[in-house]
Amino acid sequence: MKKLLITAFLAIGMTHFIYAQKEFNQWSIEASGGFNKSMGPLSPGYLSPTLNIGHADFGARFMFNEFFGLKADFGFGKFNEVQGESPEFTTNYLRVNAQMVMNAGRMLTIENFSNRLGLLVHFGTGFGRLNYEQTIYNQEADFVYNIISGVTSQFKLTNRLALSGDITYIHNGRQTYTFDGNSYNAPIQPNPPANPFIHAPGGWWTGTIGLNFYLGSQEQHADWYIASDRYATKEELATQIGEIKDMLKDSDGDGIPDYLDKEPNTPAGARVNSLGITLDSDGDGMSDHEDNCPFLPGPSSNGGCPIEEVIDPTDYIQKAIDDQYLNVYFAFDSSKPLQYSVSAVQFVSNFLKKNPGTSLEVKGYADELGSEDYNINLSEKRAKAVYDLLIASGIESSRLSYKGFGEDTSVNKDSSDARQMARRVSFEIN
Repeated sequence: MKKLLITAFLAIGMTHFIYAQKEFNQWSIEASGGFNKSMGPLSPGYLSPTLNIGHADFGARFMFNEFFGLKADFGFGKFNEVQGESPEFTTNYLRVNAQMVMNAGRMLTIENFSNRLGLLVHFGTGFGRLNYEQTIYNQEADFVYNIISGVTSQFKLTNRLALSGDITYIHNGRQTYTFDGNSYNAPIQPNPPANPFIHAPGGWWTGTIGLNFYLGSQEQHADWYIASDRYATKEELATQIGEIKDMLKDSDGDGIPDYLDKEPNTPAGARVNSLGITLDSDGDGMSDHEDNCPFLPGPSSNGGCPIEEVIDPTDYIQKAIDDQYLNVYFAFDSSKPLQYSVSAVQFVSNFLKKNPGTSLEVKGYADELGSEDYNINLSEKRAKAVYDLLIASGIESSRLSYKGFGEDTSVNKDSSDARQMARRVSFEIN
């Protein structure tokens, strides 16, 4: 038994040396006391109390991490008879064990319910001695080996102290005598009395209440430690939320958040693309919001319009519509038009008002992400949203139709910018 204790503590000591640098304390000293119950075997007519006061445990525990550890402990006490119902007997016992410990509280994330409740599971093996005071044989002490397992509940009082309640079962092996010591642990008693060398098993329970004393320089013991990166503090969450809000700011009001905006200071009313860059649709060097003819190239001296006489400016607007220069764009998985592209609806509305005999089809598209049926449905919602804007601008519904065409297969699927251009509504004059 001494060799077992020395070996256990050496193993724990070596483990402590290897895993010395931890963010939590690893050692604890444990003491508890309570009752026992010898289940059997007992001699015929002998009974033991269900709650026999007279058991104590002392041990030391080392945790490798917040989930697993080892402990070495010993327990001692005595078994007695049920007074008035059984012949008297007194059996003193001692056990010494090395056990594996699992922190079931951390495994089951009990901290989500309460950060003061804990649960340990332990099991192992060891040796024991039974010493009988009142027997008919006056035999020497009985030495046994045992297998032990139990469950320990915990309540944290402070970072250095926890209240514990434990239920443990011990299974003895090679037990020569009954727990009362008045019979051989055998189905048939030899006559004359002689050791039958059967060495049958015996079983008993203990129930204790005790204290765990935590040692070390860290704030928390492994029993209660929760890795800091698993849960964010309120302050960390508030900081992250603030950063997200800052990212979503749109300082220039062009509908593109600052973190995506390549031109964060575009003037009010400017038409921009999905990256917040001011559009120059006709490539004449004048931004659309400053260009009196945004789809017809012309010098700045003429307001961006061509100097030559335009016989029928309506034809150019029609060309811009048919060639899909005028589009309304949408965010990913959204049927709400992006603000910077809504002005295209007004160009189309003005064209229809100047040409009362013209009708128009509103055509919705989506990028390749998502299933075919989903993209058809989403593209139709986008077309319907633009259709509603044209109706709201004063165009009669009889002159308009809308349809969703699903995925736009003409774009480069490997380009995120191209996919943004695919999330659009275009127009076709009938």
